[in-house]
Amino acid sequence: MKLNDLKPAPGSTRRKTRKGRGEAAGKGKTAGRGTKGTGARKNVPLGFEGGQMPLQRRLPKLPGFTPRNRVEYVGVNVSRLESAFEAGATVDPAAMAAKGLLRDAEERVKILGDGELSTSLTVSAHAFSKSAEAKITDAGGTVQRLTR
Repeated sequence: MKLNDLKPAPGSTRRKTRKGRGEAAGKGKTAGRGTKGTGARKNVPLGFEGGQMPLQRRLPKLPGFTPRNRVEYVGVNVSRLESAFEAGATVDPAAMAAKGLLRDAEERVKILGDGELSTSLTVSAHAFSKSAEAKITDAGGTVQRLTR
């Protein structure tokens, strides 16, 4: 078998419709465009709705964009750590989920600096704000960044 021997299966292809080639051709005279009006005479722009406000102008513009590689964090404030854990405790996502600070231990956690911290804690999280990191270390605790 050679390339020039190949041909489509019988009945799988149809001939191109030749429009505007006489009434006997089946698509003569108006060539399937109906009668009169813009569509019969020229190409109508994509999205044109006959003068009605088109869909792309009726919908509001959305500000900005969302990056595809965005990393979502669940924020936990320092004040919530103070109330949930006693001094010297090791705080990680699993411990936070057990105390009800997170829905799931698999979530990425960012420790935020709202509130005060007076107890020393060993905090493990995926990210820390500068103020949270300063408050944890000032209280005598340590900060450990998790990678995933």
